[in-house]
Amino acid sequence: MNISVILGHPSQSSFNHAIAATAVHTLSKNGHAVYYHDLYAEEFNPVMPEQEVPKGADLNTVIQRHCDELSQADGIIIIHPNWWGQPPAILKGWIDRVIRPGIAYEFQGEDEGDGVPVGLLKAQAALVFNTSNTYPEREKEIFGDPLEMLWNNCVFSLCGVTTFYRQTFSVIVVSSETQRKQWLEEVQETVHRFFPKNSQTK
Repeated sequence: MNISVILGHPSQSSFNHAIAATAVHTLSKNGHAVYYHDLYAEEFNPVMPEQEVPKGADLNTVIQRHCDELSQADGIIIIHPNWWGQPPAILKGWIDRVIRPGIAYEFQGEDEGDGVPVGLLKAQAALVFNTSNTYPEREKEIFGDPLEMLWNNCVFSLCGVTTFYRQTFSVIVVSSETQRKQWLEEVQETVHRFFPKNSQTK
């Protein structure tokens, strides 16, 4: 399987990077091909230019590569911190520029864009791993869990990905080394559960 892994965190020493490394290692060990992008390390430009807005627009090589990989992906893993109930701007820009009409979704027939799109992604499952400094109960009761709304309702279900799972690790700022080690074991188990060993892998 081809699995796309997208990381959005500026610090190379972050727990988000540890999550990404664990996910990529588990996928590779299970015999999957991995498209891995550390958006900050690659200096991904999140700003969509005007000429890129229309469907069928000519895309630069970087965006075209991301679109091609997303179209070919059998699974998707997104990793980022919870910043003000949202992903970092660099990752939001990735959504704007890569989750495109004709790539991730399409309007059918005479629909000019005012209806409900049909998803085009062939990915069987999408996983999102978040870190947060807000306790889960407060995130749901006070803020309504906006990241769940974004990734599940507004992105993946709309783009045809029927299996979605999100896992949040909190409170990250006061977590111990022992707790983080346990969390990484959970990441490994989750990735293995959704993307098990390829039958051809020895």
